[in-house]
Amino acid sequence: MAISASAQLSKAVKQMYLDLPQGEKVQAMYIWIDGTGQCLRCKTRTLDNEPQTIKDLPEWNFGGAGTYQSEGSNSDMFLIPIAMFRDPFRKDPNKLVLCEVLKYNRKTAETNLRQTCNQIMSMVSNEQPWFGMEQEYTLLGMDGQPFGWPSNGFPEPQGPYYCGVGADKAYGRDIVEAHYRACLYAGVKIAGTNAEVMPAQWKFQVGPCEGINMGDHLWIARFILHRVCEDFGIVVSFDPKPVTGNWNGAGCHTNFSTKPMREEGGLKHIEEAIELLGKRHEYHIRIYDPKGGSDNKRRLTGFHETCNLNEFSAGVANRNTSICISRTVAQEKKGYFEDRRPSANCDPYAVTEVLIRTCLLKETGDEPLQYKN
Repeated sequence: MAISASAQLSKAVKQMYLDLPQGEKVQAMYIWIDGTGQCLRCKTRTLDNEPQTIKDLPEWNFGGAGTYQSEGSNSDMFLIPIAMFRDPFRKDPNKLVLCEVLKYNRKTAETNLRQTCNQIMSMVSNEQPWFGMEQEYTLLGMDGQPFGWPSNGFPEPQGPYYCGVGADKAYGRDIVEAHYRACLYAGVKIAGTNAEVMPAQWKFQVGPCEGINMGDHLWIARFILHRVCEDFGIVVSFDPKPVTGNWNGAGCHTNFSTKPMREEGGLKHIEEAIELLGKRHEYHIRIYDPKGGSDNKRRLTGFHETCNLNEFSAGVANRNTSICISRTVAQEKKGYFEDRRPSANCDPYAVTEVLIRTCLLKETGDEPLQYKN
């Protein structure tokens, strides 16, 4: 693929125009998940005043035929604002607006998994469910090659890259730093970041977030990362196994706790939840990536710090298990557990919903949640 022309445009020239006063008008960028269930789309409208709450934002529409969400003969779909953030690219008073998608008949779009997730979260609000998701990703050049890798070969084997420092160990830190600051500006609950085991692979953590906020904040953090990479002429990939062979894959490890788990004696509640998860392992595997487990099959091999896709396991400070309990939690006998199975391209609404369904509502059914009406 040829180098993108946008990577060659002058950002300094653009800044000259962004520095112009915009009067009292506000630019609101509406963002939504498209028909793939993985990619994000966006478009901008002008508002007369700065919105103070989500209720100040009007509904909008778009042509779903161009986003794999409808037929051209009946294309209009609705954008329903559900979360608002500061815009780190255009800056205040402009906004990023995360939206749910409804079809022409006002029914939920197939890839809009937020609505059901929100209903489930409202059922267990007294449990105060907290989530923290660790989003791994890989930086790629426009040619699809991992950023910084030799054009005709491979870098040195894994070993010096995890949390590494130095130009020969940390590939693309400028993007990571820009993304981190942009998330803080936007109001995303970003908790940290680090270089991962494979060179050009990184991770950021979002949380703790309660209930539905987890999915909202992670999707916006992903959007901001895409936009930052766009400015640098780089592509971000959430593929669970971007490079075959002896290289780590990319996951989205999900930390989960409830109020009883965080209180004294909470380890008992953690162990009860893990027992329930073990009985529903295959179901969770199908939910934990948008392709019903086929993407994760390439990653969850039992090697490269992963569990085996076909076996459920749990342990303390063990990165090769399905569920990991940190040593600190085991010592203090309260806290949270980490589900290491979700893929990097998972839908956080689906992941958090199924954790609640299994661990708190104690459901045992085996029907996939993904892409239902």
